[in-house]
Amino acid sequence: MTEANAAPVTGHSPNALAAVEAEIARACKDARRDRASVTLIAVSKTFAADAITPIIEAGQRVFGENRVQEAKGKWPALTSVYPGIALHLIGPLQSNKAKEAVALFDAIHSVDRPSICQALAKEIESQNKHPQLFVQINTGEEPQKAGVAPGEADAFLASCRDTYGLTISGLMCIPPVDEPPAAHFALTAKIAARNGLTNLSMGMSADFATAIMLGATHVRVGSAIFGHR
Repeated sequence: MTEANAAPVTGHSPNALAAVEAEIARACKDARRDRASVTLIAVSKTFAADAITPIIEAGQRVFGENRVQEAKGKWPALTSVYPGIALHLIGPLQSNKAKEAVALFDAIHSVDRPSICQALAKEIESQNKHPQLFVQINTGEEPQKAGVAPGEADAFLASCRDTYGLTISGLMCIPPVDEPPAAHFALTAKIAARNGLTNLSMGMSADFATAIMLGATHVRVGSAIFGHR
C-alpha cells in the first residue's frame, strides 16, 4: 500500500480527493502512462448529498454507486445543480432494475449473466441510450461473488456480442480480499487483451496504484476519498 493510500482521511474531504489524484498521477508516471488514460470513479455509495457535494465542488465529475434505488433517490437532484456528472453502476444489477439502470447510469460495470444481457439489450433499444458496459470477471471464482468465471469469459463475451447485440467496452474485477491483487488484475487484463477490449475497471482504495501499473483505465475509490462508512 502506498503512503497516500495508507494516510488517514477526513470524510468527504476535498483534501482527500487531492491526495488520491496525486497518487494516481504518481502511479501513471511510474507506469509511463498518461494521467488522462485513467478515470477516477469516486464511490459515493451510502453517502448522502451533503457528503458528495464538497467532492463535486472540488472538481470530481465521475461517481460510482452500488444500488439503482439509492442512486435514483439522490442523484437527479444533484445533477440538476451540477451538470456534467457521469454515474457508474459498480454493484450487482438485477434484471428488473435494468430499465432504471439504463435511464440513470452512464456506465454499468456488472454485466455477468444472460438474463442481464437480455434485459439490457431490450432497454438500450427501447430508450436509445447506450451506457458503457463492462463484464464482471470473478477472477477468484468465489461462490459468494457475482461475475463470470475466467474460463467462461471468452464465450460469454462472444454471446454478449453475437446473441444480444451488446457492445462491451471492457472488463471489471474485484480480487479476493485475502489474496494479493496483482495476479487478478493481470488475469483480467489478459482476458481483455485477447478479446480486443481496451477498458479495465479494477483497483480500489487500497490497491489502485497496483491496478494502474497493470493497465487499469478506471479505478473505483471510495474510502480514500469519503472516509470509512
